[in-house]
Amino acid sequence: MSQASNDPSHDPQSDAAEATEVVLLDAEKLAPQPIQVDAELSLGPQPLLPHDDDINHVLDYRKVRQIIINECTAEHVNLLESLIGKLANRLLQLPGVQGVRVKIAKLEIFDDCEVAIRVETGKW
Repeated sequence: MSQASNDPSHDPQSDAAEATEVVLLDAEKLAPQPIQVDAELSLGPQPLLPHDDDINHVLDYRKVRQIIINECTAEHVNLLESLIGKLANRLLQLPGVQGVRVKIAKLEIFDDCEVAIRVETGKW
C-alpha cells in the first residue's frame, strides 16, 4: 500500500500510495505506476471538539482510505484526469462531506521530477 520508510515515526497509513494502471506513455505500459494520493475533505463548520470521543460520530478516515484504494485499483485509465475526477466524485458522496480537494502524483514517471494534478470541488 504505502511506500516504505525507515523513519520510525512515519505512519504508513498516513499516505495512500498505490501502484495503479494510469498509463499513456510507452514506458508506463511495462508495469503499474506508483502514485501518491492526498485528499482533503470539507465538512463545513464544525465544533472545535466533537460532542464525544466516539468514532461513529465523526468522519472515519478508514472509509476515506478504502475509497481511495478502491478507486485507484478498480480499472485501467489512461489519464490522471479520469482517475482524479472519479475519486473526487466518490469522496464527495460521503455523508457530511461538502467539498473535496484531491491531488494525485505520479512518483516515478520521470527521472528528474514527479508529476501531479489537483482538483477541488464542492463547498469550502
